[in-house]
Amino acid sequence: MSVTHGQGDETQIELLRDTKRKYESLLGLARALTNHFYSLVQTQHALADAFSDLSQKSPELQEEFGYNAETQKLLCKNGETLLGAVNFFVSSINTLVNKTMEDTLMTVKQYETARLEYDAYRTDLEELSLGPRDANTLCRLDAAQANFQAHRAKYEKLRADVAVKLKFLEENKVKVMHKQLLLFHNAISAYFAGNQQQLEQTLKQFNIKLKSPGADKPSWLEEQ
Repeated sequence: MSVTHGQGDETQIELLRDTKRKYESLLGLARALTNHFYSLVQTQHALADAFSDLSQKSPELQEEFGYNAETQKLLCKNGETLLGAVNFFVSSINTLVNKTMEDTLMTVKQYETARLEYDAYRTDLEELSLGPRDANTLCRLDAAQANFQAHRAKYEKLRADVAVKLKFLEENKVKVMHKQLLLFHNAISAYFAGNQQQLEQTLKQFNIKLKSPGADKPSWLEEQ
């Protein structure tokens, strides 16, 4: 007869694994968006240079090429600001999934291993308890009892650890995602509404700082 495990624990663990899979998919999509948008901004930057060059070399169309160059430069500036916000979103989700959730799941794996060991030693003890009570069996029974007690203590400690980590993970997930989803929504909405002031205000609100022009690499590139 194996130990009875709480269904609540098992449900929460399976829910965490399912949530992690879904967040990994979200992370992949957000990274793809960052890469696609980076390519768009690079193309707009090249367009701005081409328009600017043609403005200087085409007196008859200088004004038309000129304002197209300025428009593309503004789009590049806003695009780089949006990329700063989106990359902050990506970085935060990456930390949540691959550090916070993964740390909890490592404890879950230790707990599941301890549970299997506990069940095995419990079964050994029960089988020996049903056997003959000669000197040899009594010696083995004492050893089995000691093993059972040690593994029960380990199992119960890890079960308590998992319960605590699941609770704190849920609280942390809600806190992190509340902030990040608000950031993502506000930044995307401001960019596509063409509201440069609101876009910049969103980055200030979330304390996201962009490197100054001419820095070695754009600040929104995710550290791998």
